[in-house]
Amino acid sequence: MQRGSPPGDAASPERVDKRTLFERLVEFLLPGPDSKDELIETLAEAEHRELIEPQSRAMLEGVLRMADMVAGDVMVAAPRMDLLDIDAPYDELLAVVIGTGHSRFPVTEGSRDNIIGILLAKDLLKLQRAPELNLRTLLRPAVFVPESKGLNELLRDFRTNRNHLAIVIDEFGNTAGLLTIEDVLEEIVGEIEDEFDDADAASAANAVYTLADGGHRVAGDAAIASVNEAFAVALSEVEFDTIGGLIAHQLGHVPRRGESVEVANLRFTVMLTRGGAVRWFKVLRLPKPAEAADAEA
Repeated sequence: MQRGSPPGDAASPERVDKRTLFERLVEFLLPGPDSKDELIETLAEAEHRELIEPQSRAMLEGVLRMADMVAGDVMVAAPRMDLLDIDAPYDELLAVVIGTGHSRFPVTEGSRDNIIGILLAKDLLKLQRAPELNLRTLLRPAVFVPESKGLNELLRDFRTNRNHLAIVIDEFGNTAGLLTIEDVLEEIVGEIEDEFDDADAASAANAVYTLADGGHRVAGDAAIASVNEAFAVALSEVEFDTIGGLIAHQLGHVPRRGESVEVANLRFTVMLTRGGAVRWFKVLRLPKPAEAADAEA
């Protein structure tokens, strides 16, 4: 009877190193990246050497960066949310659905913070055929997540639960915004535009959003006039139309997430960028020099 190799024998299939001598030498001389930043640099080098396409590199970088992002980074802020009132007449609800083009809507009762469920636009059509139906019976349960929930985990939940919209709440339990699976995927593949997207949707009325900690979230495409009005400052409107353009000029380069600049006694910190433009700033009002001196005294 033929005897097999002992478990620890180097000839065991589990122990055989199938790499060539050249491959092992390359790995020894050129070890893999030790950090995420090095990995991103490696991807850039691979694109430069035409080993991967630019679109592939962008998607891979999006996956890597998404691991550090949370729901609060990419959510649609509460003032920009399109909501339906449970007590509104059918014609008014239908007008909102048609006007916005969304497929899902948070439904409120009494106030904007009291979200009682999610209505699918297609379900609203059932009321047209059967007016006796109660709108409440058509609502789906709303999913609430904290601002700090990681995008990786949220995407996994979206896929597992087949629920494509979540309401984001702040640390005090108030509605901070909403997030869809499209918002998460856009961090990987870039902006997903459809026939209902409108680049000019932001207006002066909803470009500045007050945060629970006393700071503000300001849209990158907010008009400078809106920022001047909201913070009682006098930023120049001659050279730039938007606050994003002004801050980019102050930095001297395309703003990157996490960068800060101080202008007119305000600190602008980049929260989210897309396509080379800032989508959201966090803005804190700094103490005036006299106030700072009094505080030190």
